[in-house]
Amino acid sequence: MNSLSCKSDNRFWSAFATDGSWKQLAKACIEKLSPIPEDANLGFLYVTDAASGNLSDLVSYLRQHTGIESWTGSVGLGICTSHKAVFERPAIALMIAAVPSQSFQVFRLTSGMTNQFATETSSWIAGQKPMHGIVHCDPRRVDLNETIAATSAISSSFLVGAASSARQTPWQIANTVVEGGLSGVLLTSDVPATVGITQGCSAIGPARRITKATGNVVLEIDGRPALDVFISDIGELQSRDLHRAARQMFVGFPLTDGDENDYLVRYIFDIDVDRKSFATSQSFAENSTILFCRRDAQSATADLERMLKSMKLRIGQKPKGGLYFNCIARGPNMFGPDFEELELIQNILGEFPLVGFCGNGEVSHNRLYYYTGVLMVFT
Repeated sequence: MNSLSCKSDNRFWSAFATDGSWKQLAKACIEKLSPIPEDANLGFLYVTDAASGNLSDLVSYLRQHTGIESWTGSVGLGICTSHKAVFERPAIALMIAAVPSQSFQVFRLTSGMTNQFATETSSWIAGQKPMHGIVHCDPRRVDLNETIAATSAISSSFLVGAASSARQTPWQIANTVVEGGLSGVLLTSDVPATVGITQGCSAIGPARRITKATGNVVLEIDGRPALDVFISDIGELQSRDLHRAARQMFVGFPLTDGDENDYLVRYIFDIDVDRKSFATSQSFAENSTILFCRRDAQSATADLERMLKSMKLRIGQKPKGGLYFNCIARGPNMFGPDFEELELIQNILGEFPLVGFCGNGEVSHNRLYYYTGVLMVFT
């Protein structure tokens, strides 16, 4: 069994263990963190799908042996820590923190409970005024985008997190093990943090205007048949096999309230050669802006470097701790088996405790993204 730890003088401590039973993994992490600081009061726990069979026992064990009652986290096909990531093997990554007792609120929002969430937390939100929310959500929820937006609006918080990814049940952790909906922890300004998002796709061609559409089917772009514009932008070589191109290319929807690099990426899942149209995984209105993009390791690395250097200038110091939520389609598929993006984070920002997982969609502010990496660092 392998284990690693990373400690900070600034109230965040992380540990990581792999290749063992759930109890062996938990014991290894606790040993790396010992002695547990007496004022540690919040825990983040990420568990690979391969180690999630006894998740309730694992959470109970950690609460008992650390003395920390408040835990949040999720299950992922891959999890990561400061320098290492693990996929498809039993592993856990955890981070504990010592923060002011009134600076956080763990919550759980199951299906149809948005109003209850507002009622149960309204007094705390009004009194404490949270700034950020770390969230984990069920990718099976059909109204997930709306739930994320509503949670951000109700709590007046900038949300960061990801949808669980698992071959079995996409469990979440909100003090206990929960399923469905959305859960996490709200944080006040007493736990200052900075957030960055990096794209895993690069744009091809200019941003264009949808001039005719029905639901999620794009019929015309800039007054031309949508498929003709798609072929023109991706090039003659890629367009020789349109159905293969549809698997490799994506559509992006630039965000008017984001920076110039911010756009939502969605699948192209059907091409109609006769109608010269294509369908995407999101509906949209006519006159929406659209661009085509593709997954590209080189440009993804460059954008990650851009984001990290921008964060370094904004925070002006080494982070005290951090959480990284990465798309499952990135990771070793894009950055190789050594998971070079984790090393890049540490190289640019400095050595600090970091945990996270690879999800089935990433959350930043009030939206669900795909093919992105979302990094929160505590300062």
